[in-house]
Amino acid sequence: MDNSDKIIEGLEKAYRKLIEFKKYKKTPIIVFKDGKVVEINPNKITTNDNVYIK
Repeated sequence: MDNSDKIIEGLEKAYRKLIEFKKYKKTPIIVFKDGKVVEINPNKITTNDNVYIK
């Protein structure tokens, strides 16, 4: 496993923890999408969703 694989694995783990934390706190996830700040309900996201935009 090279460094880029380890970095991606770490980012995916952090993403899963973020979603779990936001569900626990019942607060929205704030993202910047299409030039706008958007709130996303964490209950509408699963930790299996792809976090990367291709």
